[in-house]
Amino acid sequence: MRMRLILPLLSTALAFAQQQQSPKPPTQQQRDLKVERLDEAPPAPKGNPLPPRSYAVIVGISAYKNLPENLQLKYAERDAQSIYTILISPEGGNFKAENVHILDGAKATLAGVRKEVNEWLPSVAKEDDRVLIYFAGHGFMYQGKGYLAPYDFDLNRVAETGFPMDELGTTIGTKIHAKSKILLTDACHSGAISPEDTESLNRTLGGLQKSLFSLTASRASERSFESPELKGGHGVFTYYVVSGMEGEADTDHDGVVTADELSEYVHTQVREYTSEKQNPTSDKTNFDPAMLLAYIPSNAKPAAAPVPKFGTLVFESNMDEVEVFLDGVSKGVASKGKPLTIPGIAPGEHSVKGVHQGYEPDGPRQEMVYPGQDSTVSLKITIARRRNRAADDLLNDGLKLYNNGNEQNYRKAVALFEQALATEPTLSKAAFYAGLTYGALFEEDKAQEAYKKAIEIDPDYAQARANYGGMLLDVGAYDEAIRQFNAVLQRTPNHATSLTLLAQAYRLKELYPQAIDAANKAIQLNPRSAEPHMWLADSLRNSGKFPEARVEYERYLKLSDFESKLGGKLNYYALGYLTGFGRKKRAAQRDIWSDLRSLAWFGICDCERQAKRYDLAIQACQTSLTYDAKDPYAHYALGLSFMHDAVNTGNVAGLDPALRHLQRTVELNPDLAESSIAKKNIAAIQNYLTTQAR
Repeated sequence: MRMRLILPLLSTALAFAQQQQSPKPPTQQQRDLKVERLDEAPPAPKGNPLPPRSYAVIVGISAYKNLPENLQLKYAERDAQSIYTILISPEGGNFKAENVHILDGAKATLAGVRKEVNEWLPSVAKEDDRVLIYFAGHGFMYQGKGYLAPYDFDLNRVAETGFPMDELGTTIGTKIHAKSKILLTDACHSGAISPEDTESLNRTLGGLQKSLFSLTASRASERSFESPELKGGHGVFTYYVVSGMEGEADTDHDGVVTADELSEYVHTQVREYTSEKQNPTSDKTNFDPAMLLAYIPSNAKPAAAPVPKFGTLVFESNMDEVEVFLDGVSKGVASKGKPLTIPGIAPGEHSVKGVHQGYEPDGPRQEMVYPGQDSTVSLKITIARRRNRAADDLLNDGLKLYNNGNEQNYRKAVALFEQALATEPTLSKAAFYAGLTYGALFEEDKAQEAYKKAIEIDPDYAQARANYGGMLLDVGAYDEAIRQFNAVLQRTPNHATSLTLLAQAYRLKELYPQAIDAANKAIQLNPRSAEPHMWLADSLRNSGKFPEARVEYERYLKLSDFESKLGGKLNYYALGYLTGFGRKKRAAQRDIWSDLRSLAWFGICDCERQAKRYDLAIQACQTSLTYDAKDPYAHYALGLSFMHDAVNTGNVAGLDPALRHLQRTVELNPDLAESSIAKKNIAAIQNYLTTQAR
C-alpha cells in the first residue's frame, strides 16, 4: 500500500533523478570542483589570421599484424606522436588536444581508421574549420590503385584490408566540409595519393580548388625513408614536417608557417637529406599557398635577407646521453661515437647547448650555420657539478622536515630549499623539492616557478618536467600539461609518473579512451601502484562501464590501504599525484590520501546506483563521506539512492535521510547543476511529506 502512495507523488522527483542515470554520465557528475578554462588563442601578429577551430586524425603503425619481419617499420609510431605534440602546441598547430584523435599500433585497424576519417571528422568539422589527416606507415599499389595499410593489412587481400586512397579522396572531397583540409602521408608509395599520380583521385580532388593541401612523402615510384639519426629515429619526411611547423619553415619570420612555406621547406630538405632518392610532392594548383598550418608568434621578427639554402649542424659529444638544445629547444641526444645531425637550419648564428644531468653544461654559446654546408659542433661535458657542502646540508635538513609532513614543517622545509638554491644556484634538486613543497602548500604559482627552475638547470630532469605538468593540471592548463608529459615519454616511454598523470590529464579533458590507454600502460609498468587504477576507474565510470570501474576502484582502495601495508604510505607530493585532482582545503599528506579514498568510494556508490543496487550505493556513499564530509557530490548521490530505495522498498522512512543529504548538497555548493536538480527533488519530497501529515 505504501509503495502505491509514494510512487505518484514522487514521480516528478524521480524523473529529475533519472536524468543522472544516462549510459554516459554528464560532465557535472564528476567530482572535480574545478572548471576547465576556455583557453583563448594568443593574439596573432598584425595582419595574420588567428588559427581556426581545428580537428585532426593521426595514424601511425610500426609493427603490422600480418606483415613479415622485413616489412615492419621502426619509427612510424614515434612520428605520429611527434605530429600530435606539434599539433597541440600553442606555438605550432594550435589544435585543442580533445580535437586530435590518434590511432597508433594495434588501434589503427581498418575499421578504426574508417570510423575516425569517414565518420568522426565529417560529423564535427564545419565550413570554417581546419581538418588535418596524417598517416605514417606502409602504402601499397595494387592493380593500379593506391592503398594505405592499416594495422590488420594483409598482402594476400589488399583490396579487402587496405584503405583505398580514392576512398580517402572521396571523404575529403565530399564528406568533410571545412575551409582548410590538410593531408600529410609518410608512407611508401604515398605519392599515389596526389592528384597528378592517380587518375581517379584527380577526378575526385580536382573540384576541391584551393581547399586541400596534400603533402606526401614521396613520388608514386619512390620509397619513403626512415633514419635513426634524426632525433633518435624518425621518418625523414615527418621529421622535416615537424621541424618546419616548429618554425624552421617560417622563412619570412612573420610568425606563421603557411602551406606554401612548409611545402617548399619539406621538399628541399628531404631531397637534400636523401640525396634526391625521396621527393615529397604537393600540387600547388590545388591549395591556397597562404593556408595557415602553424602559428609561432615568438618567431615573428623582421625578415633577414634571403639566403639560398639551409645548413646542417652535426653534434659530437665526449659523453653518452647528452641532450642537445638548439635555440633553447631540445633536438635530441648525442652520445659518444653517435653524433646527432640536425639538418634544415636557417643560416646565421644559433644558440647551442649540451646538457647532462649532474654536470656543468657546455654552452649556451653561438654557432654559425652556413648555407648548404655541414658544420660540426663538439660538445665537451667534463666538469662534474661541484657539490656545495653548505647547500647539501640545507637540502638534507629541508628533506627531513618535508618528509615529516604538516603545514608547519612544509614552510620550514621550503625556506631551507630556497636557501640551498641561493647558496648553490645549480642545485636542481633544491628547486625540484621546493616545487614539491610549494605544491603541498597549494601555492601553485610558486610551485610552477620552482619546477621550471629545476628544468632550466637540468633540462633532462624527467621527474621535474612531469611534476611541472602536474601543476599545470592544477591550474587548468591541460593541453600544455599533456605536451609536457609527452615530452618526457618521447625520451623515456616507460616513465610511470608521466603515464599516470597523462591519464589524469585526459580524464580531466573527458578524453576517456586516451585516459584508459595511458592508465593501463602505467599499470603494466607497476601493477601495485594505486593511482593509475583510480584514474582508470574514473574514466571507465564516465564511459558508462560501471562493472569494470567498480573493480578498479576496489583495486585502488586495496593498494592504497596504508594500514594493511599493501601499498605503503605513498608520498603523493613526491610522486606528483596530488596535482590535477581538484582544489584542496588543507596542506597535509593524509588529506590527499583521504580525498582520493573519498573519490574511490564515491565512484563505487555511483556504479552501484547506476546498477540500481541502492542499498550498496548507500553504504559506499556513507563511507565516502567519512573521508570528506563536505563533498556535495557524495551527498547528492546518497540522497538520490535513499529516494530510489524508498520507492523500491516502500520504506517512507528513507525519505528523511534523502531530504537531509539533498539539502546538504545545496548548502555546500548551490551553483552545481546537481544542486538545481536537488532543489526539485527536495520540493517533491517535502510536498509528499506534507500531504502525508494531513
